[in-house]
Amino acid sequence: MYAMERQQLIERMLAAHGRVAVVDLASRFDVTTETVRRDLAALEETGVLRRVHGGAVSAERVSTAEPSVAERSQRHSAAKERIARRALTALPAGTGSIYVDAGTTTGAFAEALIERSAPNGLEVVTHSMTIAHSLAGAAGIGLTAIGGRVRGLTAAAVGSDTVGAITRLRPDVAFLGTNGIAREAGLTTPDPDEAAVKRAIVAGARRVILLVDADKFDAELLVSFADLSDLDVVVTDREPDSELARALREADVEVWIA
Repeated sequence: MYAMERQQLIERMLAAHGRVAVVDLASRFDVTTETVRRDLAALEETGVLRRVHGGAVSAERVSTAEPSVAERSQRHSAAKERIARRALTALPAGTGSIYVDAGTTTGAFAEALIERSAPNGLEVVTHSMTIAHSLAGAAGIGLTAIGGRVRGLTAAAVGSDTVGAITRLRPDVAFLGTNGIAREAGLTTPDPDEAAVKRAIVAGARRVILLVDADKFDAELLVSFADLSDLDVVVTDREPDSELARALREADVEVWIA
């Protein structure tokens, strides 16, 4: 196999899985690890990937990369809808309160919340302008929108006023989003202001449910805002790899596959 053919296959694997390992590629292509490293170096020069210890990650997984809400809403939409519907089973029984984090998967959850067949007088709190807009006036739902400086990229309120308001809340359940989840780094996001808000949500909630599609597995962004042990449940569309799955089990976190 020519170098160009190998590199094209590596690009496809990165698009599908987000990361590749040198040892696995060497075995797959029946070449030396040195040959694989040369391929990865060539692809890094073109901007396709970023080399990390033991392999490479997609260029989209650099620690500060953050696509807009519009871009993210087009990705894995079917998986996000399945995750959202599965997460509805974690709603508090009867009346209760929930916090809905900003994000496209939590946005799908908000849409599923509107469509559920049995409204129960639920009180919903969010700092997402898009989620607040979609829930405003929905039957059976009380809504509190947390204000602050709004980041245009995510349409979410951030800053000290936002964090201060959230720290005074104790919702029954928080439905949380993340840009990455990894064994050692825990939950991460590119922006420090967003991380501060998410940290406050986790600290105040009685139960924390993470809604995350499998594309975020093993991604590590710039700022950590929670450990795996801070979670109660992860709702996702695919089983995590063995190392992340083991770390979640050790942290006593349930994994629900949608």
